[in-house]
Amino acid sequence: MASTSPVKTRAHGGQGQLRIIGGEWRSRKLGFPEAPGLRPTPDRVRETLFNWLTPYVAGAKVLDPFAGSGALYLEALSRGASMALALDANAEAIASLRHNLDLLRCTVGQLLQSDATRYLETQTPTPFDLVFLDPPFHQNLLPATCALLESKGWLAPAAWIYTESETPPSSLQLPAGWRLHREKKAGQVYYALWQRG
Repeated sequence: MASTSPVKTRAHGGQGQLRIIGGEWRSRKLGFPEAPGLRPTPDRVRETLFNWLTPYVAGAKVLDPFAGSGALYLEALSRGASMALALDANAEAIASLRHNLDLLRCTVGQLLQSDATRYLETQTPTPFDLVFLDPPFHQNLLPATCALLESKGWLAPAAWIYTESETPPSSLQLPAGWRLHREKKAGQVYYALWQRG
């Protein structure tokens, strides 16, 4: 997941750890590389988000364009998503996610090392039911990514879109047809769930 500041490498070899909260792999602990910009969405935030999404995850097609540690992506797969695609420009992050999918014997998770904006602009779209958007902060990536998702055909008619941002959801200038379903703040991070109208 995106971060506003570099993560310090810990003494145990530059690995962070995340815990899957619910579903098939509940309580499994998985490693991810500690590097600038990689941090899992906190357990409490993930728990709240997936409580909001409970009726909609099983069977969903999921896209995570800024996957980072993969915490949201893996949580969705654990809870029964029918397939999930994770993108990240960081080769180490993708390698770590590939290792975690192998550990979990997951065959419906797809991974690509790719710049999210370039991928969404150039690839043939598949409509997704659920999209996690946690781009690096202070780069104005969120409005541009949302516009691409909407204009290029990446979203199912009633898709759910989760955003994390450094500014309030009302200031994000997201596509006009998106309805704000829920929002909260944790520390300096605003997180919100939108539904495509």
